Amino acid sequence: MTLFWIVTIAVLAILAVLAVAIARQPDSFRVARSTVIDAPPETVFAILNNIRRGIDWSPFERSDPNMKRTFTGPDKGVGATLAWDGNRQCGTGSIRIVESIPHRHIALALEMSRPMKASNRVTFTLEPSPQGTRLTWAMEGPMNFAGKAFSLVCNSEKMVGGMFETGLAELKQLAEWEAPRAA
Repeated sequence: MTLFWIVTIAVLAILAVLAVAIARQPDSFRVARSTVIDAPPETVFAILNNIRRGIDWSPFERSDPNMKRTFTGPDKGVGATLAWDGNRQCGTGSIRIVESIPHRHIALALEMSRPMKASNRVTFTLEPSPQGTRLTWAMEGPMNFAGKAFSLVCNSEKMVGGMFETGLAELKQLAEWEAPRAA
């Protein structure tokens, strides 16, 4: 057997093992982070339900100072939509409010076209707590073969989770500042 065939067989074996490892990754993902905000659910909900307010607290908004934004539909509630086109870090896509249950839940459809195509669901769940509001920010979606391969080299849980933690801290600060003060 020549060296060429030995190398070819070894490369094919490595590729087969890699393909099996990729295929065995989960078919979907979910990233979630929570915080408690010293503000009533009504205050937190009002910020989240207004798609234009994302610029006030979302770390994704800060990833490209020259990002082009287009708002369509109402400013708040179901149908409110933000489309953006930005640098390599923020990419191109849109996010639209698809569910809005006052003071309890907001769901958004996230469509990315660059740097990679993705269709994910983003949710904000608000629960009253003795300290104000327990807020959970989550994102979930399917994982195709390319997404599974990407997950082997880039930990989405840490990358997106870190952005969620930053955003929740900013939102907490904003909501606590805007919350009505007891007289």
